[in-house]
Amino acid sequence: METYQLGEVEQRFADLIWAEQPLTSSRLVELAAAELGWKKSTTYTVLRRLCQRGLFANENGTVRAVLSREEFFSRQSRAYVQNSFGGSLPGFIAAFTGNRKLQREEIEQLRRMIEQAEKEE
Repeated sequence: METYQLGEVEQRFADLIWAEQPLTSSRLVELAAAELGWKKSTTYTVLRRLCQRGLFANENGTVRAVLSREEFFSRQSRAYVQNSFGGSLPGFIAAFTGNRKLQREEIEQLRRMIEQAEKEE
């Protein structure tokens, strides 16, 4: 799947699918009308675009996620770090924390993540 950013409205639409999947396309039309104020044609247009991008599938009237929400955002995060920081996670963390003091809990979470990564080597 290519790197693809969801706009705010696409994000809300994708969240509907992730929360309810698998669901029928007619149920998705109902949800999009209620939550987003969309017409049927708009729902199918956006669904088709997101299916073409490999995020969702609409097979025989049943809509399901090809990628989980977590996997989608994990890929987006990795692509951002790669594109913005040359793939350097320490560079990203340094930029992210910049002028912000980390809380003790955040420091402990980072330590646990590093320890886990060392075990998996």
